[in-house]
Amino acid sequence: MEGLLLSLHVLAGIVFVGGSAVATSLFPRYAPVAVAVAAGGPAEAPTERNPAVAVMLHRITRVYGLIGIAVPVIGIVLAVVQGRMGEIWINISMVLTLAAGLVLALLILPRQRLALTEPDDGRRLRMLGMLSGIYNLLWAAVVVLMIVRPGAYH
Repeated sequence: MEGLLLSLHVLAGIVFVGGSAVATSLFPRYAPVAVAVAAGGPAEAPTERNPAVAVMLHRITRVYGLIGIAVPVIGIVLAVVQGRMGEIWINISMVLTLAAGLVLALLILPRQRLALTEPDDGRRLRMLGMLSGIYNLLWAAVVVLMIVRPGAYH
């Protein structure tokens, strides 16, 4: 049972957390920006901007983020089965996972939606880039905790 739970936990993390991490990171590159009109005529939009790709990345972020809830759920079940719920690395991982989920749900997804409906000069996209970096760092910290397991009962 432990092997199955661990396999599901790791696979869900790779597919759903990894997918949402990549999508949040790529979104600012493809999201539309408002193009300022220069004195000599309309300015040319950067060629890598593609609203259809940005919409797809937003959808991946939203759906994979939602399905990614399976990662901590399976992880908690696994920790209970293994009798590890009292270990500090599990508790810190749960706090960091909650923080990552909140960053995604409360900061990244609403800003992505706004960037798609009301493009600006790129300031919000720079903020989204920073937030996606924070989101990814939180998950990287969780992965390190899962590998190193400080304070684990052997």
